Amino acid sequence: MIKTVNLSKGFGHKKVLKDLSIDFEKGKTTVVLGRSGTGKSVLLKVILRLLPIDSGEIYIDNENTTDYSESQMMSVRKKMGMLFQGSALFDSMSVYENVAFTLKEHTRLPEAEIDKIVKEKLEFVEMSGTEGLMPSELSGGMQKRIALARSMASDPDYIFFDEPTTGLDPITARTINELIIRVQEHTGSTVVVVTHDLDSAAMVAQKLVLIKDGGKYFEGTPEEFQRSDIDFVKIFRSGGKVDL
Repeated sequence: MIKTVNLSKGFGHKKVLKDLSIDFEKGKTTVVLGRSGTGKSVLLKVILRLLPIDSGEIYIDNENTTDYSESQMMSVRKKMGMLFQGSALFDSMSVYENVAFTLKEHTRLPEAEIDKIVKEKLEFVEMSGTEGLMPSELSGGMQKRIALARSMASDPDYIFFDEPTTGLDPITARTINELIIRVQEHTGSTVVVVTHDLDSAAMVAQKLVLIKDGGKYFEGTPEEFQRSDIDFVKIFRSGGKVDL
């Protein structure tokens, strides 16, 4: 599991995360909701230690990684896959090279085994036969699928999704959400999704966390979220169209 304890992070005088404590339960999908600019993506980056924290603690697999060095974090990150908001595929690499990248950089697997894994992951995201294409030849939804295949290549214990449906049409967004569900069910990975998309959250979440002003405003199941009488939950749930 992953656990943050009283986590705080600011940029200059602006505090983005304030004493944020969340448990991301093993083998479940937790969705972190919040308005744009509330620090959802920052939360992922500090867990991965791509950004330093100001105070608090981060536990991964019951180990306090708060003061880990970069070399120590490198071994932790090998347990993790990340699908970035913009897919972040390497433009100069083919689909095959993108999916194989982590395996070639961080393992000593023979080429035949890498080839087998790449084909398996592409088949899982329903992108078989695209190995020779370049990212520029793919639609936004197809790029998301390739990025997902890449994030799954090393069979990570944790997979992070940063705004996975942003910029996608409703049909493609639903396809990505269905893939997120399949990933969790097929791999048993602990999945963390950050989004402001309520439809996406309702579809994939087993637990919801709502952030406001850098702090945790709500934590519970999707059903509890729908029933909640907390004012900001009601406002968020209705898109701001609510008379309190």
